Amino acid sequence: MSGAALQVVLFDLDDTLFAHREAVRSGIVAHSALRGHRGEADALDRLWFELEERHYHSYLAGDLSFEGQRRARARDFAAAHGVELDGDASGAWFADYFEHYRAAWHLHADALPTLDALERVIPGVRFGIITNGEADFQADKIDRVAIASRLEHVIASGELGVTKPDARIFQHAVEAFGVAPAAAVYVGDRLRTDALGAARAGLTGVWINRSGKRPSESDAAEIAELGVIEIASLSELPALLA
Repeated sequence: MSGAALQVVLFDLDDTLFAHREAVRSGIVAHSALRGHRGEADALDRLWFELEERHYHSYLAGDLSFEGQRRARARDFAAAHGVELDGDASGAWFADYFEHYRAAWHLHADALPTLDALERVIPGVRFGIITNGEADFQADKIDRVAIASRLEHVIASGELGVTKPDARIFQHAVEAFGVAPAAAVYVGDRLRTDALGAARAGLTGVWINRSGKRPSESDAAEIAELGVIEIASLSELPALLA
């Protein structure tokens, strides 16, 4: 898209600006050591990630509450290590893990330099976030990593009642900024949920593919059809959008 038309750059939060996976790995390894859950760090991280994906998507689908998905993750992780947890015990287990996770919160190294560079190359650019999550929980992260002042709007699915990749959450975001979809870019780490979802809603979709994943043939065809941009680092973004 042309720099003259671009007014708004929107971001996903977790694993786009905010280093969620790194904090999760640090948190679950530290928590497991204190709880006596044995295993290599990679194995512990992989199991916790699989449970997060399963139960968090149940929450997004409306099958579990936000607290319910937390307790389900704790219950299943502990069970894999021979420990049975009831509801209250699983809640306490997760609360203990969460303190380790929260202590490791930080931005990706390329996040702030990219915001600064975008402001230099696109005068008057405005920033926002669209996130699948609870507004208070995500706001706590944003405050902790000190980027709240850089963001004009934060759109959270838990508050809106619509989750990505539903076009309505992207449409709500551009309406909040008072711009047309064509004047906005959305950057996220999940191809279908973020980049393709945004592109289907009329925004320019950008997929930040930090791990070098290869899309399926059907996804690759849709990437080409919708003009989704793929980057390996946020640092590539300013030159692409200038």
